[in-house]
Amino acid sequence: MAATLSKNEVSDLTTNANPITLTVENQGLEVIKDITFGSVAGIVGKMFEYPFDTIKVRLQSQPHPPIYSGPLDCFRQSLISPEGGLRSLYRGISAPLFGAAIETSSLFFSYRIAQSALQSIIPTLPQGKGEKLPLEALVWCGAISGAVTSLLLTPIELVKCKLQYPVSPSGTATVTQRPVTVIASVFRQDGILGFWRGQLGTLIRETGGSAAWFGCYEGVSAGFRRYATPTALSTNVNTNTTTPLPLLPLHHQLLAGASAGVAYNFLFFPADTIKSRMQTEELSSSAVCAASAKRKTFWKSGIELWSQQGLKGMYRGCGITVARSAPSSAVIFAIYEGLRGWVG
Repeated sequence: MAATLSKNEVSDLTTNANPITLTVENQGLEVIKDITFGSVAGIVGKMFEYPFDTIKVRLQSQPHPPIYSGPLDCFRQSLISPEGGLRSLYRGISAPLFGAAIETSSLFFSYRIAQSALQSIIPTLPQGKGEKLPLEALVWCGAISGAVTSLLLTPIELVKCKLQYPVSPSGTATVTQRPVTVIASVFRQDGILGFWRGQLGTLIRETGGSAAWFGCYEGVSAGFRRYATPTALSTNVNTNTTTPLPLLPLHHQLLAGASAGVAYNFLFFPADTIKSRMQTEELSSSAVCAASAKRKTFWKSGIELWSQQGLKGMYRGCGITVARSAPSSAVIFAIYEGLRGWVG
């Protein structure tokens, strides 16, 4: 006769379930949350910022002497161009929307995994659920997150830049290309590794930028929590407890996210400029055809840009990038944190 378990014995078995299994299940759920919430936040942010990003790429990738005098002139010429006016500013958005979902979800996912890894490696770090790591540890986690994400992001940004900069080797407008056409062209000319052209620039920008992005957000958020009044946050905000940190008020989240966006884009903008020029060089080179052009390295492209345009050239398009990144980053963090707080 089969043995039967009492109600108490069943309860004991449930309570004493294998913690490793429960941890794996929890980690799987957290992965789904990171991917879903990060994707939604990234797509919404990209829809807002994409026209400004198009102008930034065109300013960064223009030949010398420049054909645009500044962001406003680039915007004006884009509106009156025969390529679609305002529609041209959204050219190639399909790849960036896909990229934004991958980038943002990868950033948040890698950021959380990096924190868990550091806690496992360094036992002196806070280990309780809901406890925040020291700011310097969070900055390192942000850098790791950016490095991982750069590998996924470079091919997507390569296609995006080629679609955003519609100038032929002769300097005239090209026929509008589709993402599939660009992908086929890159593969035909450079093979599979051609999609990672500009990887060093993306790696520098994403590693340093993500460290600044997460570090600035966590630092500003910690400042808001530290000086919050008891009525502003109804629960205990002592980071030495194992109680999960409460959500900040929306305006605090927006301010922290906006400051993070500014830090991310300004500090490592020259690396992004060099990367954009590398990824569009065959479109703007008039000396040789794209098929036979000798590819420049990251450092050679940077030295050439510096010798031609100096520091101003390195930061060309930075103003409009910072202007759009502040609200975009604020929206991304607010949506992600909001979904986290709502779903749990």
